[in-house]
Parts: sequence; C-alpha cells; structure tokens
Amino acid sequence: MIVAPVDIAAASVMLLLITGLAAVLFRKSPGFLTTVSFYSCALASLMAVTSGIWTVAGNVTGKMVLLSGLPDLPFHLRLDPLSGFFLTVVGLLCFFVSIYSAGYVKAMTGRKPVVKLVVFYCLFIAGMLMVVLADDALFFLISWEAMAAASYFLVMFEDEQIENRRAAFLYLVVAHVGAIAILLSFGVMAGLSAGFDDFSGFTFDAMRQAQFPAKWATIAFLLAFFGFAAKAGVVPLHVWLPEAHPVAPSNVSALMSGVMLKTAIYGIVRVTFDLIGVFPWWWGGLVLALGLISAVMGVLYALMQHDLKRLLAYHSVENIGIILIGIGLSMIFTSFNLPVMAALALIAGLYHTLNHAMFKGLLFMGAGAVLHSTHERNMEEMGGLIHKMPWTAALFLVGCVSISALPPFNGFVSEWLTFQAFLLSPSLPNQVMKLIMPMGAALLALTGALAAACFVKAFGVTFLGHWRGRHQPNVHEVDWHMRTGMILSALTCLCLGIFPTVFIEWTDVLSESLVGAKLSTSATSGGWMWLTPIAPERASYSGFIVFLGVLIVYAVVYAVLHVNPGKIRRGAIWDCGFEKLTSRMQYNATSFSMPIRRIFGFLFHIREETRVSPQAAHSAFPARLIYNLRIKDRFWNWIYKPVADATFRVSRQVGRLQQGRIQAYLIYSFLTIIILLLVKSL
Repeated sequence: MIVAPVDIAAASVMLLLITGLAAVLFRKSPGFLTTVSFYSCALASLMAVTSGIWTVAGNVTGKMVLLSGLPDLPFHLRLDPLSGFFLTVVGLLCFFVSIYSAGYVKAMTGRKPVVKLVVFYCLFIAGMLMVVLADDALFFLISWEAMAAASYFLVMFEDEQIENRRAAFLYLVVAHVGAIAILLSFGVMAGLSAGFDDFSGFTFDAMRQAQFPAKWATIAFLLAFFGFAAKAGVVPLHVWLPEAHPVAPSNVSALMSGVMLKTAIYGIVRVTFDLIGVFPWWWGGLVLALGLISAVMGVLYALMQHDLKRLLAYHSVENIGIILIGIGLSMIFTSFNLPVMAALALIAGLYHTLNHAMFKGLLFMGAGAVLHSTHERNMEEMGGLIHKMPWTAALFLVGCVSISALPPFNGFVSEWLTFQAFLLSPSLPNQVMKLIMPMGAALLALTGALAAACFVKAFGVTFLGHWRGRHQPNVHEVDWHMRTGMILSALTCLCLGIFPTVFIEWTDVLSESLVGAKLSTSATSGGWMWLTPIAPERASYSGFIVFLGVLIVYAVVYAVLHVNPGKIRRGAIWDCGFEKLTSRMQYNATSFSMPIRRIFGFLFHIREETRVSPQAAHSAFPARLIYNLRIKDRFWNWIYKPVADATFRVSRQVGRLQQGRIQAYLIYSFLTIIILLLVKSL
C-alpha cells in the first residue's frame, strides 16, 4: 500500500480529534492527561509538517472524498502545494507550541481543571488543518466554524474574569460577521459555476473551471477579502485581536497570532489566485493600501501599550499588513503581466507568513514564560528579569531581533524581498502606481524603524534595569518543556535567515502555479550562499556571511575581554555622580513611548492627567504625583460604538413587544396570519 501525503495529513487530523475525545477519559489524572495529550498533539503536528513539506517539494496533488457530509454533498479534501505550504506553517508552530504546552499547562493543573483547555486545543489545531485541506465550500465553512468555536472557548478559558468573557464575545461576533461574508462569496462563485438550480458548483474544482463575469468576480472577491480580513485583523477590522489574544492562555495566544491568522491569508490567496484567477490591478491596489495602513497603525498601536501580550497582539496587525503588502504587489504585477516581479512579491509575502509564525510564536511563548514566573503582564511592574530568567531573556531577544527585521534572522529576509519588489515598481506601465509605490516603500521603512524601537522598549523594560513591581515575586526560570519549545522556534528563525535560498527553491512551485514564473532561477544564481532576487548586479544578500561575521566579532570580543580576567571590572552605573539609583528613576514603558506619542498622537484618542496624591501634606510639596494615561483606538468611536449603540436602541424598541400578556401575543399572531393571507392573495 502506497501512502500519500494527503493520507498522512488526514491521519494527523484524526489523531488530534481522537486525542481531544480521549482527554475527557483522563480528567481525574491531570498530570498524565497534560503530558500524553500534548505529546500526541506534537506528533500529529509533525505528521502535518511531513505531509506539507513532501507535497511542496514533490509538487504533488492528492485528493480525498469523505462520504460524511449532507446527502449529495460529500466532503472533498485536497492537498496541493499551496495547502501543503500552509499545512507546514501551521504544523511547525503547533509542534513547537505543543512541546511548550506540556510544561506551561502542567503549572495550571493545581489551580484549575485543564481538560477543557486540552479538548479545545486539539479541536483548534484540527480545525486549522481542515481549513487548509478543504476543497469545497461546505467543508471549508464547517472547518472554519470549528476553528472559530474552539478558539472562542480557549479565549474564555479563565471565564471567571469579565474581560475574558467580553473579549471572547467580541471575537465571536467579528468571526461570524466575517464567516457570513465568506459564505456569500462562496455562494456567488458556486452559483456562477454551475447555476443556482443545484449545489454542483460547491466544490472548488467547479469554481476553478468557471469563467466569472467581471462584476460578479469583483463582488465575490470583495466579500471574501472582507471575511478573511476580519479574521486576519486587518485595520479597521482589528479591534477583536488586541482584546482576545492577551486574555487567552499564552500557548493559545501563540497559535492564534502565529498561525490562526494565517488561515485567513491562505483564504485570500486561494480565492484570488486559484479560484478566481483573473483580476484587475485595483484589487491589488486595495490589498496593498490596507496592508500599508495595517502595518503602520499596528506598530503605532503597539508602541503605546504597556501590557506585554497586548503589545505583541498589535504587532500581529502590523505583520499581517506586511504580508498583505507582498500579496497586493503580486496581484498588481500579475494584472500587468509581469510574472517574475509577481513571483518575487508573492514569495516575499509567503516567506513573511512563515517567518511571522515562527518569531511571533516565540515571542508569545516568551511572554507566557514571563507571566508564568511573575504572574504579571504589565511591563511597568517588571524589570531586571534577565538575571533570574537568562534562557527566556536570550530567546525572547532572538524573537525581538527577528520581528525587528535585523540580520541575520528571518524577519530581515522577507522584508528585504518586499523592498526589492517595491524597487521594481518603475517597470509598471501605470503612472498612478509609479507615483504611489515610493510612498508605500517609505511607509514600510517607517514600519520597520518603529518596530525596532518598540522591541527595544519591550525587551529593555521587561528584562533590563531594576524590578519595578510593588512586591518582589519568587521569579524562576521555566522548565525544559517550555524552554525546548522556545529554543526550537529560535533555531528556526535563525535557519530561515541564514538559508533563504533553500526556502525559495522549495516554494518555487507555488509561484509557478499561481503567477506563472519561478524565482529560484535568478534568486539562487549565485549559489546557496547568496540571495539575488532578480540579478546579482541589482541586489544581493548573504545571511550566512552576516551570521559568520557576527560570530567572528563575538569570538574576538570575548577572547580579548576574557584572556585577562582583570580587564573586566564591575562598578556602579554612571549616574552623574549619584549612586542611589532606584527603580523609579529608570525609563518605563510609558515614558519610552512618549516621543512617538507626541508625534503620532493625533491618530489616537489620548487623555493625560496628573494629580497630587491625597496623602500629600501640601500641594506645593507633594510627596507623590499620580499620572494617568488613557489611549483609545479611534476606530471604536468611528465604527464600532455607533453600531453597538444602534443595536441596543433597536433591541430596546423590539423588547417593547414583550408585554407579558397573552392578549398581546394573540393579537400578534392574528395580525401575522392576516398579512400572510394578503401577501398570498397578491
């Protein structure tokens, strides 16, 4: 019997579902349940990675039909190179996080039942894998809803806290609004594929073979993009993301931010490049514009935060924007029949998809380690953790360098490729695009600079300096399960930064099938060590040489300083002659972001106030000043608050129909029958 990649992928989903069901049987043995369940999830994730890598490398397509749907509507599964790539992204991070979770969740077993967390964790991963494997609208939407429902219960795991319940409800509302838009998009494409008289057009194969009229193709695209953008957290549909991600358990936050958002990217690529196929340039312009807005606004929102997990959540908005920049550029180049440039932009977007999954998963795992040891998310109450948590500090620093797009780590390569795609924009025949592209490149550069500043703040305030908290906790390093998950993610970030040509050769089949051109022919012309996107004369980069240079500099400095131990002396921090430094005298998260807040404050609703402490003996000589800073997202007041207020007003009016009297209900029934009879007679 020959085993195909699609068989391995289906087996991984079955193993996850079986693990989730079996978890209920071991609810009275939480230690055993935690270890076995998360090891089983790690194995299932590794199987998914294997099938994904095999599919992309071998350029194979496997199909499977499950007779378990509605009558005459079976479930269709398909594992092609595009789904194989996203299967690899999802499975790889789930493998790392599952190892991490074996230690992270074990610490919860003494204070809270974890069986619900394990069950929905398994269903969540299975839902993401099924979304990627689905090859018809029915199975896709069922998988999409399973993923959304499982993540809803995971966000609300600690439901005794009101902020968790509010965040989960907001997430569920936005997720279902997006799902309705996706359903309508599939309905339009299915109806145009085989007519509206039956359901034969519900498969993706039928949609691929159809030729959609331009007007209906635009409607289908806009509906799909709106639905997937709501899940991805694209501005202005981002408001659920910074609410839900911080309150979820940190292992869940790593998966939601790292790979759940990527299922929306998968949906955009699948619908646009595969199911519709032909599109005008302004579709790409729309995606590019929203990507740029999301990138800039996401990093600015992040800079204003002092909650570590909320800061990381807003950076997901930023990085989703960067991914959409690559996809938007690829759509523009494709519409103008520039396949090589389209391949470059598409590979840049897909590369950043994988890179973001790795470094954002690493950062959320690092934040979870900090929360696990300090029971604190507020950076204002942290500091000096590098001395108590050296492993976590070093690994978190790798994530900070990666997300800041600094070499030799992976974030630099994908953003550098995106810049190269911008620099090729003069080849476009459209004059409007030639004027807009330099502005887009400038905004991307601004985003990179602000991201670096934000993570100087995040790492410096959290791990350096003195402890700022009111009470000194018993801080300790996390166990080896948690460290192993972070180490594997950090090593992946490094390898993706050093060997980008390996990734490009592996994903060549994607660009060839979606935009009709390969990139490896030019990108690897200088050998495995040099990345040359278009031509060596135009631009080249060697992550391996940069990494080697960093190692040499570090080795030389270490040798010079340690050959004579007397050269290293410890002394008091230079402080203008004053050695009585306290934690109150150092920068905190609020003061660090003040210059950025002054420059870009018009984009936010900011309220600052300073008052004298009530305990002060005299207002002229206060013992303590109390400073309050409130920063609100303007989109709440512009979009969401009016909708919420209108909904409540309508609900109150409708509520008046409930009089509680049988006579009123009989009148309603009588009037309804009369209206129906009149309508029928007409």
